[in-house]
Amino acid sequence: MTVTHYLTLSLAVFTVGLVGVLVRRNAIVVLMSLELMLNAANLNFLAFARHLNDITGQVFAVFVICIAAGEVAVGLALLIALYRNKRTVDVSALNVLRW
Repeated sequence: MTVTHYLTLSLAVFTVGLVGVLVRRNAIVVLMSLELMLNAANLNFLAFARHLNDITGQVFAVFVICIAAGEVAVGLALLIALYRNKRTVDVSALNVLRW
């Protein structure tokens, strides 16, 4: 496989994630779509790391995985707080900054 194949796959994964963020109203699905977008960035990092024979892309991919884990932890905590107060995970219910 060439780097073009990896970039095409990354573009497809990123597009699916972007559509999920823009179209869906369920906050859990939006979080999963954000993870898809971050994984598409990881694919790019790893493809270029392999193509250029440089380890920097792999280091950035590990860094992005760590950031994604933190993002999921904070996002799920916010969703639990939202569900406890609003009894829904619909993002359209997030129209106020204070409960």
